[in-house]
Amino acid sequence: MNVCSARPRPGIWAPWWRLLMGFIALSTVLRLGLLLHTGDRADLHWWSVLHVLGLGLAFDVIAGLAFCAPLAVFLAVWPRRAYAHPLGRFWLSAGYVLWCFLLLCVAASEIVFWEEFGTRFNFIAVDYLLYTHEVIGNIRESYPVGLWLSAVALVAMGLVALNRRVWLAERAAPAGGVMRDRVWPMVLRLALCALGLWMGQASWKHSLSHPQDQSLSGNGVFEFFSALRHNELDYEHFYQSLPTEEALRRMRQQLPTPHARLASDDPHDLTRRVDYGEAEKRWNVVLISVESLSADFMARFGNRQGLTPRLDALARQSLLFTHLYATGTRTVRGLEALSLAVPPTPGQSIVKRPHNEGLFTLGQVFHDKGYDTRYVYGGYGYFDNMNAFFSANGYEVVDRGAMVSAEVHHENIWGVADEDLFTLALRQADASHARGRPSFMHVMTTSNHRPFTYPEGRIDIPSKTGRDGGVKYTDWAIGDFIDRASHKPWFAHTLFVIVADHCASSAGKTDLPVERYHIPAMVFAPGLVAPREEGRLASQIDLAPTLLGLLKFRYHSRFMGHDLMDLEPGRERAFISTYQDLGVLRGDRLLRLDPREGAHVVKVLDGHATPEPAAMDWDDVADAISWYQSAAWAYHHDGLRALSVNTVAHANTADRRR
Repeated sequence: MNVCSARPRPGIWAPWWRLLMGFIALSTVLRLGLLLHTGDRADLHWWSVLHVLGLGLAFDVIAGLAFCAPLAVFLAVWPRRAYAHPLGRFWLSAGYVLWCFLLLCVAASEIVFWEEFGTRFNFIAVDYLLYTHEVIGNIRESYPVGLWLSAVALVAMGLVALNRRVWLAERAAPAGGVMRDRVWPMVLRLALCALGLWMGQASWKHSLSHPQDQSLSGNGVFEFFSALRHNELDYEHFYQSLPTEEALRRMRQQLPTPHARLASDDPHDLTRRVDYGEAEKRWNVVLISVESLSADFMARFGNRQGLTPRLDALARQSLLFTHLYATGTRTVRGLEALSLAVPPTPGQSIVKRPHNEGLFTLGQVFHDKGYDTRYVYGGYGYFDNMNAFFSANGYEVVDRGAMVSAEVHHENIWGVADEDLFTLALRQADASHARGRPSFMHVMTTSNHRPFTYPEGRIDIPSKTGRDGGVKYTDWAIGDFIDRASHKPWFAHTLFVIVADHCASSAGKTDLPVERYHIPAMVFAPGLVAPREEGRLASQIDLAPTLLGLLKFRYHSRFMGHDLMDLEPGRERAFISTYQDLGVLRGDRLLRLDPREGAHVVKVLDGHATPEPAAMDWDDVADAISWYQSAAWAYHHDGLRALSVNTVAHANTADRRR
């Protein structure tokens, strides 16, 4: 045999190079595919495409080095003789198949995540990793997972087979010894990985002005671990801020309304004493927060598909808020706004943060008034930390564990169908009425959520066919609940408050697409609250104090929302946010705060934010900043804590002195 004509055997590090190149190539193809799929939501000018691809390549290299780091250690320690042994070759093949399988699964997961959220992995992906039962169950019920995984496994095995000469060839004996051919190359590769992770910053994406371009330039693996490291952002460190004393002074000027006066002269105290000078109404309250109910699903807001016939009918008989905005894009943000009535602080929702017990909540106010106070959920409340948060803040949690199988018509991984959830809620209300106690319930629906499954025969859209069916079934279930409740002895003295937790989609052409935060809210109470439309700009955090205002409750408040019925005209504002970008909406102006560019103002036309800069007086900008800065300050300095008896007594004394 002519040695010179023989093909050289691959070096020991050939598999590492092949896997790294494969990671980068697949990441680039995925980026191009997502860019084409995104269409006009991205900036498709050739120079921006080059910018996206170039920046994306940098993220891909860093993420690829991290992905291949275990392989570098493996190749350095795998003995040469194992390449020739059948068992060694088997485990080697299995290992390479597993690496390729993981690589392809990550790419497939990114596609699914993009389809659902319109972005790369972020805090949501981190959250979902912590709740594998619900998330994996949701994926299994929404997609043909077995078929997909089988196909991915076959592709992974095919890739290994096609590259078997690189993966499995017997390695030549190290010519320069173990240190030169194994240890030092491994150390170099791990050092490059560490350097890339140390230097790489998610903020590199912000050199791109378009939000979709920023998402496209990222790498899912890199984004995931970046989100894991930065779960909460320190407001004063990352955002344009004021001196703390000034921010609190401005908040003390903005929070009071005619019937909610400051409770003390302490410049750090944002507590108000709320007193309407009327007798309190001991009505029952059922607060229904509806999963992903965008305003544009309803006919009142322009929808022509007939998805919400029951809600549209209820809206005509209710106090309907037509210009109300959700604070965020996830259920935990909606729960935070509805229970705590505070603007969203950057990072994770307070519902999911540690040490969030003993806070001033809507449930605590009702509890102190002698109400039975419950959070009712059709799934298992450990998800999203709901059990821990609500049970530690004035609520009794009633979840899926309170139901037996015979009571359930249908369930999926998120919980029971909404009609069964409402059966559970009716049972709780009946129990309170039997004890002669008023009841406050916060009921959280789940059916308008992928995989969009529900009992057959309820609506004219088959189960598991998409969002439209989820919306229409939830609408049917709410109408059925009201019908059943109308026959109860407690119905005539009950307020039914129906509001969305957030919109169905948060992706848009701007960083904070205003139209993707517009949600419906209504108070249905025949004979108690006169039907009418309230068109003033409002925030989700205003709903709790407005509800308590309808009941004319006297209490000391640490809410940062306003009673809309008590707010002087011209002071309206709303808050919208992502995990990083914070917005304050006032009239036709949107002030956006972010960690990169500080504060800037754009015009809002017909409910849509535009890229066009707009002028805003500095006092208005500073007032807007003070909302978010004060909320973050209050959370970290016990300003959102439940009020003790001594605190309330002190506030009453100070109020009498004035």
